[in-house]
Amino acid sequence: MSAPKDQNLFVRTGRTLSLTRDISAPPARLYAAWTTRLREWWGPHGMTTPFCEMDLRPGGVFRTVMRAADGTEYPTCGVFLEVVPDERIVFTDAFTPGWETSPDIFFTAVTTFAPLPGGGTRYTAQARHWTDADCERHVQMGFQAGWGESIERFAALVLRG
Repeated sequence: MSAPKDQNLFVRTGRTLSLTRDISAPPARLYAAWTTRLREWWGPHGMTTPFCEMDLRPGGVFRTVMRAADGTEYPTCGVFLEVVPDERIVFTDAFTPGWETSPDIFFTAVTTFAPLPGGGTRYTAQARHWTDADCERHVQMGFQAGWGESIERFAALVLRG
């Protein structure tokens, strides 16, 4: 599979929704932007992320609050399952910090940073859902547009440096 440069490639496979984009920067730069500057790009256009807490280790907290222009807030809380610098970040909302079971299980997110010839990176963000209904609900919520706009913001930040 190849992703056009400066465009997002959307794929749905079973209960997994994926967006892939080739970005002209090394994996280390993407990983650094993901882990240290998430508040600057997380969420679709028109949203801000006024709060972000990350403990980048298995079992560490991943907590954000996105805010819409009308002030509506969208909190997320989960834990990291896997963190491999410059390669892969996996978090889930199935657990809260302390490995407590979450009452609002929705998906596990898998983000990869694959090096490309010439120094670029293939960035892939996946949402792996627990049920077909959750996957379909995420599609109806606007996964492709929302996560796509977030990736556009991410790519622009990475390329600005």
